Amino acid sequence: MHPPTIAGNIRFEREKFTLRTFYYVRYRTEAPGLFAESCSHNHGHIHMDINVLLVAADPGDVRAVEAALSRGGDVSFRLRCVSQLPQDLESLGDGGTTVVLLDLHLPDVKGIGALDRLLAAAPQVPVLVFCGAGDEDLARQAVRRGAQDYLLKTHLDSYSLPRALRNVIDRSAAEEALFLERERAQVTLDSIGDAVVTTDIAGKVTYLNSVAEKMSGWLRKDARGRPFGEVIRIVDATTGASPTRNPMARAIEQDQSVGLAANSVLVRRDGVEYAIEDSAAPIHGRNGRVIGAVIVFHDASESHAVKARMSHLAQYDFLTDLPNPVLLNDRMTQAIALARRHKKQLAVLFIDLDDFKRINDTLGHAAGDKVLQSVALRLKACVRDSDTVSRRGGDEFVILLSEISRGEDAAHGADKLIAAVGAAHAAAGQELLVTASIGISIYPLDGADAESLVKCADAAMYQAKTGGGNQYRFFGQGTNPGAAGQRPPPNQNRPAG
Repeated sequence: MHPPTIAGNIRFEREKFTLRTFYYVRYRTEAPGLFAESCSHNHGHIHMDINVLLVAADPGDVRAVEAALSRGGDVSFRLRCVSQLPQDLESLGDGGTTVVLLDLHLPDVKGIGALDRLLAAAPQVPVLVFCGAGDEDLARQAVRRGAQDYLLKTHLDSYSLPRALRNVIDRSAAEEALFLERERAQVTLDSIGDAVVTTDIAGKVTYLNSVAEKMSGWLRKDARGRPFGEVIRIVDATTGASPTRNPMARAIEQDQSVGLAANSVLVRRDGVEYAIEDSAAPIHGRNGRVIGAVIVFHDASESHAVKARMSHLAQYDFLTDLPNPVLLNDRMTQAIALARRHKKQLAVLFIDLDDFKRINDTLGHAAGDKVLQSVALRLKACVRDSDTVSRRGGDEFVILLSEISRGEDAAHGADKLIAAVGAAHAAAGQELLVTASIGISIYPLDGADAESLVKCADAAMYQAKTGGGNQYRFFGQGTNPGAAGQRPPPNQNRPAG
C-alpha cells in the first residue's frame, strides 16, 4: 500500500506493521526533496521500509552497519550516513528519518552531548546508540538520558543490528502511543466539571485532576502518596464527624461502587467547605483483582442551596418569612403530642387586622405589604422561641403558645400582641395605625387536634371583631374571662415625622 498523491506537502499518519506490533509512521506526499516511506504486502508477509540515519565517523563502523543492514529480510533499511551531526537537526522530525543510529564517539561532539542535541531537536525520533566494549557505562547513561537502547560494536551484525533497530522503533511507538493515551486521558479528566481522585490498594493518593486540586486545596505533586483521608477530608454536614470508613476504603473492601453518605461535606485544606455528591468505585487490574479505587464527586453546594431554598419556600410565607399553615400544622401536631404526654395546656391565637383593606385601597398593596412585614416582626418579638408565629394569608396570623399553665397566660399574651400591633407602622412615608382582633382556643378544652383548635380560635376571633375589634375573645362562654380593654380605632393616618 502506498500513500496517495495529494498536492502540497501534506502529512498522513497511518498504522504501519512491524513483524510483531503496531507503530505510527508519518507519510509525506511526493514532492521534490521529500521522502515517502511505504509499506507493502507480499504473499502474506508485511514488507517495511525503514529510513536509518547513521551518525558515525569510523569508516569501519560504517561498513559494518552497511553490511548488517543489507540483508534485512522482510524489512528494507534505507541507510543515510553522516560523519557528524547535521546542522538542521530539527528536520529529522519531519518524517524522513525513522530511527537514528548514533556513535557515542564523534570528533565534533564527545560523549552524551550528541545525544542531548538530537533529543532536544527531534525528541520524537528514536535513537539507538552504539559503543565499544569498554564504554558500556556511557551507553547506559545515554539510555537514562533518553536513548531507546544501546548496542556494542561487536554486535553490529546482520542479526543483532536489524533486530535492535526494530525493537527500538517498536518501543518508541509504544511509548508514544502510551503518552498520547495518557495525554488524552489527562485532557479529558481536566476538562470535565467533576473532581476525580484515585488511590492504590493501600488508600494512598495516586492522582488528582485539576478540579480535585481546586476543591481539596492540594496540588497533585504534594498529594501523591498521602493517605486519602488526609487529602480528601469528608465530614457529615450536621455533626462535623468523619465517616468511620471513607468511601474509597469501602469501595475497595466491598469490591463495588458505593455512594457518598447524605449531607457529605468536603473540607478544603484552608477550611472552606463544599457540599459534595457522587460515588466511589474499585479499580481492577488485568487479573481482575482490585488494585485501587476512584472517587468522582462534584460541588453540590449550589444545588443544595436551591433545594434548601425550595424547601424553605414550601414551609414559609414568602412575604413575612413566617411559617405557613403547612409548617404550623406540623408544629401544632408535635406540640399537642408533647402537651398530652406532660399533661400541659397550649393555646392557639387567631389574629386578624381590623379594617386592613383600607390601607391597601388608599395607599396601595406595597404599603400594605410593609405593614404586614412590620406586624410580623412585632408578633415574633412578643412570644417565646418555643412558640410559633405563622401567617395564614392576607392579614391573618395564627400563633401557637406551647405549654401554658392556664388560660390567663394566653390572655396576658393577647394583651401584649394587641398593644404591639396598635403602635404606629412606618409605610408609604406615613405612620399608619392598625388594630387587631384575636380569638383564643385552649388545648384540651376546645379541641384535641390542630384543625379543631384553629377553627375554634377563628370563631372566637370573629366574635372579637363583631364586638368592635381591637380586643381578644376566648372560644366558648364558659372559658371566656372577658374582653381586653379596647383601643379607639384610628380615624386617620398621621404623616411620618
